Amino acid sequence: MAIYTIGGLGRAAGVPTTTIRYYERSGLLKPDHRTAGNYRAYTEAALERLRFIRAAQATGFSLHDVEEMLQLTYSSDPPCAELVALMKRRLGEVRQRVRELRRVERTLARSLDDCCKGGRDWCEEIQRLKGERGGPCRPGGKYSTTA
Repeated sequence: MAIYTIGGLGRAAGVPTTTIRYYERSGLLKPDHRTAGNYRAYTEAALERLRFIRAAQATGFSLHDVEEMLQLTYSSDPPCAELVALMKRRLGEVRQRVRELRRVERTLARSLDDCCKGGRDWCEEIQRLKGERGGPCRPGGKYSTTA
C-alpha cells in the first residue's frame, strides 16, 4: 500500500499542498496518520477522496455540497434520493446565475453601444452610474469607443 507525504499526495492528485491543507482545515480530508517525525501521511484512500473532491468541484459543486456527498457516501442507506435533490438544487442555482450573467451581458453590451454617442464628452453610462449628465463630446476622449 502506497503512503504519501502531503507533497506526494499533491503531486499524485495534481493539487497544491495549500489546497490539501485547506481541505484539512475544512474537515474534508484528514491525514491517515502521522509519521514518527510528525509528518502527515496519506494512503490511497486519501488520494481517492482528494480526487473525488476535485472532480465534484470541477462539476460545479461547492465544498458544502462535497461535504454532503461525502457524508452520503458513507451512509448505510443508498444515497440516490439525497444526491438527486442535491444535484437539482445545484443545477437550479447554476441556471439562476446564468440568467443573471445574461442580464449583465445585455446591460454591458447596450451600455457599450450607447457609450459616447450623441455628442457626449463622457461615457453616458459612467455619468448615469455617477448620477450625473454627460457634457460636450470630445472624440477620442477617455471613454470614447473609437480609437
